[in-house]
Amino acid sequence: MEQEETQPKDALAESTAEALEFGQRIWELAAQGGEMLMRPWNAYQVGIAVAVFVLAALVARPLGRAYHDWLRSRSGWPRWRMRVALVLHKRVRAILFVVLIWAVVLIMQEATWPSRSRVLMVIANLSLAWLIVAFATRLVSNPLLRNLVKYGAWTWITLRILGITAEAEDLLNSVAIDFGDLRISLLLIIQAVVILGLMLTLARLVSAAAANRIRSNPEISPSMQVLGAKLAQILFYSAAFFIGLKAIGIDLTGLAVLSGAIGVGLGFGLQKVVSNLVSGLIILLDKSIKPGDVISLGDTFGWINALGARYVSVVTRDGREYLIPNEDLITSQVVNWSHSDKYVRLDLRFGTGYGDDPHKVRRIAIEAASAVDRVLSSAGKKPVCHVTGFGDSSVDYVLRIWIDDPTGGLTNIRGAVFLALWDAFQAEGISIPFPQREVRMLNDPLPVRVAPAGNDG
Repeated sequence: MEQEETQPKDALAESTAEALEFGQRIWELAAQGGEMLMRPWNAYQVGIAVAVFVLAALVARPLGRAYHDWLRSRSGWPRWRMRVALVLHKRVRAILFVVLIWAVVLIMQEATWPSRSRVLMVIANLSLAWLIVAFATRLVSNPLLRNLVKYGAWTWITLRILGITAEAEDLLNSVAIDFGDLRISLLLIIQAVVILGLMLTLARLVSAAAANRIRSNPEISPSMQVLGAKLAQILFYSAAFFIGLKAIGIDLTGLAVLSGAIGVGLGFGLQKVVSNLVSGLIILLDKSIKPGDVISLGDTFGWINALGARYVSVVTRDGREYLIPNEDLITSQVVNWSHSDKYVRLDLRFGTGYGDDPHKVRRIAIEAASAVDRVLSSAGKKPVCHVTGFGDSSVDYVLRIWIDDPTGGLTNIRGAVFLALWDAFQAEGISIPFPQREVRMLNDPLPVRVAPAGNDG
């Protein structure tokens, strides 16, 4: 028991000693840097750099306002060009500082000894490298990952320019946690963040370019375009992840065993998620639905806006967007109005009075429907009208019409055709009957009949 109690104390003491040693080494490096900068010529160069920074800040204000006003007049620019221009607007002061500091360095190298501009050269290199990193990391879409990559790259570049990379690596590598054979140091964490961030950003750019090439190919069906884009994303992101881990120096053999165990646990805990992912692949492979199709699922009627890995986005006529899980599209009955072709037939039922000629009613109904804009009148798709029966108070008809744009809505075209029928029937004097009922109360007296005058019988 005493041995078990002393082990945590020894580990705590060792960790405390390493932390103190790490802080001491940081303080020593900072003291050495401060002592070097306090030398006369070095302090003089630092003062020049500060003066250049102040000058850049003063010039950047009016220049930034003028540049902003100029950008406001460029409303017709493409979105990507305007985004680049806004990034440059945010970095006006940094750009001016880099230009001015390099001009000062070149002038001092020509006017005096190289040692008199050595610190300025370091500052110029650092400012230029930091500016390039700031622009390059704008390609990273995730804000947290962008900041991690940016500050990690700034730190690594600073150490490289100052020439203290080896000392910094030893310092960061000394702060570590051991898990059996695996040793996780602060240096490994920084390397992992920077390398994985760069690899994932590169994978995002390459997969986006590949997806655009796939979507721009007219010979590929829309569903296969979505499938190709998803597979490209999975392929490039997976390759970037594993290549990044290999570059860091992590053994992928142990990771494979660990990922297998994690996969089994996720298979039980995330059954619905996995089911939706597999259903999404099935939908893309069998081409049962694709972007732009008009579908009905239960009470939901609309067109498919996008096919996702977990759900399908369906936009209805009233502007609502339903995110339907892929599993529901596999297991439920789905009406695809535009699966094999875009033609849709609609049946409209109505009735007229028995005193109206059925032949005339059929002719007028067909003419009225053909006059509506969205109703097709081509061969094989012309409106037809049939008598379906003799009702209690009307002769019943069905008017069948065809449309080729179901995304434009079904209710509105039905309403337009019914209005055309109403106007045509009113113009031709055709009646639309409705049931009439006579109601008598049980306790009401029966009406008295009066015999006609002159009847003596």
